[in-house]
Amino acid sequence: MTKAGSNQNTYDVIVIGGGLVGMTTALALAISGIRSAVIDAADLDTTFAAGFDGRASAIASASWRMLDVLGLEAELAGKGCAINEIRVTDGLSPLHLHFDGSSTDGEPLGHMFENRHLRAALIARGRASDMIDIIAPARVQHIDRAEARVTVRLEGGQTLYAPLLVAADGRRSFVREQAGIRVANWRYAQTAIVGMIEHEIPHGNVALELFYPAGPFAILPMQPGTRSAIVWTVDEKDAAATLALPERAFVAEIDKRVGGLLGAITLAAKPSSYPLGFHHAERYTDHRLALVGDSAHGIHPIAGQGLNMGMRDAAAFAEVIAGAARLGLDPGGPDVLARYQRWRGFDNMAVAASTDILNRLFAIPARPVASIRRLGLAAVNKMPPLKRFFMAEARGASGDLPALLRGEQP
Repeated sequence: MTKAGSNQNTYDVIVIGGGLVGMTTALALAISGIRSAVIDAADLDTTFAAGFDGRASAIASASWRMLDVLGLEAELAGKGCAINEIRVTDGLSPLHLHFDGSSTDGEPLGHMFENRHLRAALIARGRASDMIDIIAPARVQHIDRAEARVTVRLEGGQTLYAPLLVAADGRRSFVREQAGIRVANWRYAQTAIVGMIEHEIPHGNVALELFYPAGPFAILPMQPGTRSAIVWTVDEKDAAATLALPERAFVAEIDKRVGGLLGAITLAAKPSSYPLGFHHAERYTDHRLALVGDSAHGIHPIAGQGLNMGMRDAAAFAEVIAGAARLGLDPGGPDVLARYQRWRGFDNMAVAASTDILNRLFAIPARPVASIRRLGLAAVNKMPPLKRFFMAEARGASGDLPALLRGEQP
């Protein structure tokens, strides 16, 4: 593949979008000796400032193995919090589904990080790599996907060349739209309120997912042991009024939903919100183009799988391209891209459909349905094979895993 420095404007892959999935994709390619350029319109240093994004993300154990192989463990040391257990309930019902990482191999089920820390670590590793050129802030003026190569011209005149383009530019991907790839999408009548709370009783590295008719209420352990992130799904018509509540009333609403499990609660950060929706591209590839992350799919945050789906895209894509390189194949060739499409298309669609169905199921308020849900959770909790299946899904460890997600070099 192209060697760093051989031609400053020619790469093996050009990645449009330097967010979490875009940078992960570039690092996953770099570890196999595949040179890339990452282009982003933002000044990336501003994206990990404390006030840029108050959200946090759950990194499933398989995704964490990949980040470790990519060298991010040192960058993220002391900034994350292990999730050792997950408890799922219908409201405050005593009937529940409980996942415990110590019951299998002792590996945490996942890790929680503030998004800004993830961005900072990924960007630092990207800047340190000889196989990655980060070009930001920079705006794309024109893309030409010709027969044999892709040409990307930036505002200001710089022109880049590669046999393959990756769209990692988010839900409203202009690269996807330019390619004419259609998207199935809809809005949920829900809004997610996110924020940080401090609480009297330590969380014990336990994540809670409490389901209410308006949507799930997730409490996710953060550092230190008395801080948690919340993802509170509310009816969209109630979102503005909920955010406008005085702090005391806002905290009282949180406490009511968690049933006093955390003791006295205070806000650790000002809450914010974002609308919830679903989208899924009809295909992940086009001529000399591949979609990864939110440019290809977006789901309800009900199970915290959105970012992990994108990381699985990055791992699978890098393995496919690395395999093609070893065989001397054109990385942008249709047969190579078809393998990526087969690998990720069905898996992502299955996860997206499952989260959509789960959200709709728990939104049914009728008492008989609630009773069935609660009995169902308790039944799964007592069926080890089924419970292991759902735990593997939560950890991102099911299906045909790329080498990086197994903690191995691709």
